[in-house]
Amino acid sequence: MAPRMQEVYRTASTQALLKEFSYANVMQVPRLEKIVVNTCVKEATQNVKVLETAAEELSLVTGQKPQIRRARKAIANFKLRAGIPIGARVTLRGRRMWEFLDRLINIALPRVRDFRGINPRAFDGRGNYSLGVTEQIIFPEINYDRVSKVTGMNISFVTTAKTDAEGKALLQHLGLPFRQ
Repeated sequence: MAPRMQEVYRTASTQALLKEFSYANVMQVPRLEKIVVNTCVKEATQNVKVLETAAEELSLVTGQKPQIRRARKAIANFKLRAGIPIGARVTLRGRRMWEFLDRLINIALPRVRDFRGINPRAFDGRGNYSLGVTEQIIFPEINYDRVSKVTGMNISFVTTAKTDAEGKALLQHLGLPFRQ
């Protein structure tokens, strides 16, 4: 059985986008390709355990083991040397992507303090959208009592849309709550 958000995309979103942008073929309708969830912990330069717990929490949220990312360049002002583990990243595709999107829209985002919608101007010019979350504790999978350090994460939605208008329409039809 397909995830709920994938069914929403296949039925309602595809038909609405087909009419809205008057595509000739259903294959021209933009779709969600992948979701990339990235977290960076600056304290990891002194204490690697902080990065390990952040990666553990990222795996709880996404349901997939994160890839540990290392610093590319040495930056003396940040006490950073090349090759030091500094962050974690997960690329979600397929079933896990749709399930993560469903949990993000329906459970996590409504738990954000003073939430009024997400920024509608965070598109990159090619239909992809990036969203910053300041606290990982908005996800119900994370036990609030065991959190030692509150870390944020960047969530990037990669679409096949050619313009920002198409990408925004796709994400709106999927249910992302944009600010008015």
